[in-house]
Amino acid sequence: MEAEDRRLIARWLFLRALAAIYFSAFFSLAFQIRGLIGPQGILPAGSYLQTIAQSLGHWERVWYVPTLFWFSSGNGMLSALCWIGMIASTLLLLNLWPRGTLAVCFLCFLSFVSAAQDFSGYQSDGMLLEAGFISVFFAPPGLRPRLGSVHPASRASLFLLQWEWFRIYFESGMAKILSGDPQWRNFTAMDEYYQNGPLPTWIGWYVQHLPHWFHAATVYATLAMELGVVWMFLLPRRWRVVCFFIVTPWEIGVILTANYTFLNYLVLSLGVLLLDDRFLRRFVPATWRNTEAHITSSVAPAPDPWRERIRRISAAAALAVSAIMLTWVFYAATAEMLGNYPLPSAPIVALEPFRIANRYGLFAVMTRGRYEIEFQGSDDGENWKPYHFRYKPQALDQPPRIYAPYQPRFDWNLWFASLGSWRENPIVPNTIVRLLSNDSDVLQLFADNPFRGAPPHQIRTLLWQYWFTSMEEKRKTGLWWRRQLLGRYAPTLEKSTDGEIRVIELADVPPRE
Repeated sequence: MEAEDRRLIARWLFLRALAAIYFSAFFSLAFQIRGLIGPQGILPAGSYLQTIAQSLGHWERVWYVPTLFWFSSGNGMLSALCWIGMIASTLLLLNLWPRGTLAVCFLCFLSFVSAAQDFSGYQSDGMLLEAGFISVFFAPPGLRPRLGSVHPASRASLFLLQWEWFRIYFESGMAKILSGDPQWRNFTAMDEYYQNGPLPTWIGWYVQHLPHWFHAATVYATLAMELGVVWMFLLPRRWRVVCFFIVTPWEIGVILTANYTFLNYLVLSLGVLLLDDRFLRRFVPATWRNTEAHITSSVAPAPDPWRERIRRISAAAALAVSAIMLTWVFYAATAEMLGNYPLPSAPIVALEPFRIANRYGLFAVMTRGRYEIEFQGSDDGENWKPYHFRYKPQALDQPPRIYAPYQPRFDWNLWFASLGSWRENPIVPNTIVRLLSNDSDVLQLFADNPFRGAPPHQIRTLLWQYWFTSMEEKRKTGLWWRRQLLGRYAPTLEKSTDGEIRVIELADVPPRE
């Protein structure tokens, strides 16, 4: 790679950002994982793995569900995985043994994603796993490599990270066009976007009230950027710099107006790789600027012949493994993007369990309404107390806040569940059963427990439709939201004195658009 096109500084910045994103992922799991997939959680990982083990052989199950939870899925192991991930990501942030810590982060996060069932598998999870895996080959070797001047990043790993960045945008743009959603065709997709997303922000509340021409313009800009502007990553460096300064403010705007976990932070970080050292050198400390001098001064004296021979053999083996894996990832990812073209599928299927070659397509169809599921408990079937959520909208006078990159997976999943039937979303009835026992791990997912002394006798779930209030309503009432009750989302359950769970009332919520 030519000196003016080197990515030493960009690589250093990207890996630090990736470390922070990994830390945010493990940090958020540390407070949720037991309630999500613990032995007494909503979707226990142990039960899931046991079912897989009954239908697959030993090596098949390990490949199909690659997770460390095969050794143990108890609360101790779940907590240990989060702590190991946080420690490894902190070491990566400090630039200590980047390749090793990246491998640890990848393995720990893959272990969760593989066993978390409905609480994982989001496109953001696939993005992080794909970027994390490629970065193992992208990062410099050594315990404390600094900029890694002696070991510049390979062109293949750099291109694959840029290729992932490109595919996230371009495939999302194509998905919008091919979905046939009239909101994209009629330039109305953004009119209620800020209100209807999983976890809105207070900034989004204000943007929602801008005139239609602004929202129509953002639809046009979104499609233009995803289908056109991102191709500039293939052009000479000046165009790549221009591209960076177009997409970066856009991502910052998305971060401020919606809580999409670490997704936009990752895409923002990948965009740094559009820049090279020639551009970045003016913004970094003086000790980093003359990287060529650093390379010269960093060359070690020649080792003895035997050590040199072993080093060359090891380097050749590492190069061969890198070439095979990166080529495999590129083929699988590109084949996924091309869709129905008649390409051999075996290499694609083999990589699917590891989520390192994915197909993306964000916001192909826009949500047409905001629905919220509310859990309520009662001792007598007459007086009901709601369980308050930590993150998702509920109280009408509470402004929507900014949480990302923190990801509250329970709140996030309830947004998806509200768009469908409880029969398609087992997390809802499973949560009801856990609340009837006052399960402490599941209750940690809520902001409070209205039945601290003893569990409630009955639990019901109501479905509400929410809207942002108008500017005038907010001035008069101070409320950020208004809502309308649609009905019971799932059956009302009761736990008898003998521990039997009975259905008291059936769901009666009407169909939603």
